Amino acid sequence: MASDLDIIVIGAGIAGASVAAHLAETGKVLVLDMEERPGFHSTGRSAASYEPNYGPPAIRALTRAARNYFNDGGYLTPRQTLFLMPGGQENDFNALMAAQQGMGEITIAAARGLFPLLRENYARRAVLDPGTADIDVDLLHQTYLRLIKSHGGTVVCAAPVEALERGSGLWNVVTPKGPFRARTIVNAAGAWGDHIARLAGAKPVGLQPKRRSIAVVPMPDGVDPMAWPMAGDVGETWYCKPQSGKLLVSPADAAAVEAHDAFADDMTLAEGIERFQQAVDFEVTRVEHNWGGLRSFVPDGNPVCGYDPKIEGFFWLIGQGGYGIQTSPALSRLAAALLRGESTPPDIEGEGLTGEELSPTRFG
Repeated sequence: MASDLDIIVIGAGIAGASVAAHLAETGKVLVLDMEERPGFHSTGRSAASYEPNYGPPAIRALTRAARNYFNDGGYLTPRQTLFLMPGGQENDFNALMAAQQGMGEITIAAARGLFPLLRENYARRAVLDPGTADIDVDLLHQTYLRLIKSHGGTVVCAAPVEALERGSGLWNVVTPKGPFRARTIVNAAGAWGDHIARLAGAKPVGLQPKRRSIAVVPMPDGVDPMAWPMAGDVGETWYCKPQSGKLLVSPADAAAVEAHDAFADDMTLAEGIERFQQAVDFEVTRVEHNWGGLRSFVPDGNPVCGYDPKIEGFFWLIGQGGYGIQTSPALSRLAAALLRGESTPPDIEGEGLTGEELSPTRFG
């Protein structure tokens, strides 16, 4: 039996690693992950974009609050985002513009200057977000993992949680790597969050994993897309992003699935590529490779961050949807503060987030 710990974090993806990096500064922390390496699922399969105008209000607030950390650490490379409105997406356009900060409408000619593939007569309106960027996800994740270890914390992989039981003020956690005990459990298990909750005797929150498919499309000889913006339609039926001299193309799918090692759906991917080709003067003749990832949501679309109202010492940190990377610097600080019994950090509260809208108590 390992010596008693203050906190066991279940999940070593970006959510678990980032909060554990803060918690290890002041307590004995262990991170458990079911896979052979951290970040195997959603963290390692992200489109790696910082988009402060993307997502519901709470997500946008967390993303804005994360900006200074990203800038200070050198994790961002500026890349604008171009939103295009074809016919039939007027309502989506109005919704985007009603909630945005710092974006501006540009002419279609200007849009084609930024994104030379754009087919004439596809878009009726275009909007540019100059505040978006690429995120170095691997650097970010590895930095958090190094911080855990430098503060005396431990990360144990290939250790799926098989049982959780509370007694005498401690959680007893059974894994193939041995039993562990801690006062507090942080459920940062991503798509498996409700499974971990059931093991602990907590009421599930209705977490739904949704698949996102991505294709890597090579460019014609002599065409370098790296100066282009990320581009997509306001109705979110496709998007593309330059990466490593190629284009990532996605149908922006969100198919409900069970928690699993996700893979791209070939039919969905083909349909998304067809929609992409309707928008561009470019024929996709070959897909270099593809992959799928899971984005997990609760019904209201906000993350779940806080102590369970009925199960002592059980803390939720799940449901980040497709926004887990871009919100992690702020959400992890909020989670660490709540775990320590502190109030919402002032800079996060200054963005309009109190933390109550993320609390698991909202599920009754």
